[in-house]
Amino acid sequence: MRTATLGPGERAAALDSMAERELDVLVVGAGVVGAGTALDAATRGLSTGLVEARDWASGTSSRSSKLIHGGLRYLEMLDFALVREALKERGLLLERLAPHLVKPVPFLYPLQHKGWERWYAGSGVALYDAMSVSSGHGRGLPVHRHLSRRRALRVAPALKKDALVGALQYYDAQMDDARFVTTLVRTAASYGAQVASRARVVGFLREGERVVGARVLDVEGGGEYEIRARQVVNATGVWTDDTQALIGERGQFHVRASKGIHLVVPKDRIHSTTGLILRTEKSVLFVIPWGRHWIVGTTDTGWDLDKAHPAASSADIDYLLEHVNSVLAVPLTRDDVQGVYAGLRPLLAGESDATSKLSREHTVAHPVPGLVVVAGGKYTTYRVMAKDAVDEAVHALDQRVAACVTEDVPLLGAEGYRALWNARARIAARVGLHVVRVEHLLNRYGSMTEELLDLIAADPGLGEPVGGADDYLRAEIVYAASHEGARHLDDVLTRRTRISIETFDRGTRSARECAELMAPVLGWEKAHVEKEIEHYEKRVEAERESQRQPDDLTADAARLGAPEIVPL
Repeated sequence: MRTATLGPGERAAALDSMAERELDVLVVGAGVVGAGTALDAATRGLSTGLVEARDWASGTSSRSSKLIHGGLRYLEMLDFALVREALKERGLLLERLAPHLVKPVPFLYPLQHKGWERWYAGSGVALYDAMSVSSGHGRGLPVHRHLSRRRALRVAPALKKDALVGALQYYDAQMDDARFVTTLVRTAASYGAQVASRARVVGFLREGERVVGARVLDVEGGGEYEIRARQVVNATGVWTDDTQALIGERGQFHVRASKGIHLVVPKDRIHSTTGLILRTEKSVLFVIPWGRHWIVGTTDTGWDLDKAHPAASSADIDYLLEHVNSVLAVPLTRDDVQGVYAGLRPLLAGESDATSKLSREHTVAHPVPGLVVVAGGKYTTYRVMAKDAVDEAVHALDQRVAACVTEDVPLLGAEGYRALWNARARIAARVGLHVVRVEHLLNRYGSMTEELLDLIAADPGLGEPVGGADDYLRAEIVYAASHEGARHLDDVLTRRTRISIETFDRGTRSARECAELMAPVLGWEKAHVEKEIEHYEKRVEAERESQRQPDDLTADAARLGAPEIVPL
């Protein structure tokens, strides 16, 4: 199957194509749920469009804990159906749909009470493993094991000796969330979906009470398109209520935003061979292995300020440091923090004021004819949410439509990945790269790695690492602009790569080199290159300033000090 190239030309052609004829389904919002919905619709044979106001995954779907998990703590809430569903999806992603992107990750749960806690927690983890296996897709992960304090400290020497009396170790999975969404979008496009980022819905087309499409503003080019569709799916996450307001109808449900922040620290600051999961008074805290780093998170607090750029305050950072330091023998300090990011979870509003108690389940509604709304849910269960949304849309189409097939549709890069992985040493010798570089590419692009290697063959300089961000090759920057729909420097440093959170300078040292690599692909003149760099530097400074502020209100005001990037 061909891979989809999402360069500037393809974007323009997609917008023109969507405006030329009525689509079966138009999806609004290209987070993980919207991208999954476009893939589901396209693979049922429906003519499909996908529009996103900013970049793929620029909201919640690039700012998560980067875990694909069943939700162990939901067992304690007796939400067995949600856990069972999520564990099945975890297994599908690991084994069939995206083995190049989704990887096993071990976690250690320190026990602090003798006797009853080991029995209580052990029973929960045993049930978790059993539900995973019973799903039919859970045999690829090791089962949990009980550890004495001595053995626990051997695998996680960073822990204080008095912070535990023993431990449990179990497995979940992780991925780079933004890269996953980009791959979903490209997979949808490879099956015929027309996709365009930086294309904002500014209104809906109506015929009587029926929604028959949307008015879409090309944020880059300035033109406006009328895109007609037999069904429109609103998959805009925390913006669901705002999007619903464009039709002047009250929604059947409301979505509240819960802010979660994460810290990124270097690997050598925490001496451990396993991730950690810790209880807090409000929720749980993860310490997650992330390449040459750790991700520490998360918080869970209500947020009703700017949704596009949620800000992490000084209080948020102190909260995470305080809780992780309660178990670390060598505490982390502010100076250890390389990166900070904040994201918003879309939670279905309930009666409880505590966001940690709002529903993580999803819902689908048809508030007016022609418009389907899907909201809530967990990243792990995006495919189920997408299926339910398309099922709802199909009910209103006067034709027979095939059932969902995405359980058997691998994402781009999955086919042939394992064979290439087995041949990685031979590939490295052939192309003149270190085998670690080839492994890095295979775990980000799978079998599409060959496309990057072709770029390097044509220009060997692209096989060199990016200055100031040695983990990434220059070819990845060019590929992001030519194949993955990156339109701005921010897209590349923040989402196509993770340079913005994996370096102490937050990517400012790499900015000029990356902008100059993108320029020929996107047709930037020198003045535009300078503007992209200036905008990125202002963004970084605004984020740093927000993280010095004492609370959400002042942090939000500081973060909004950086203007949005707009074309020249």
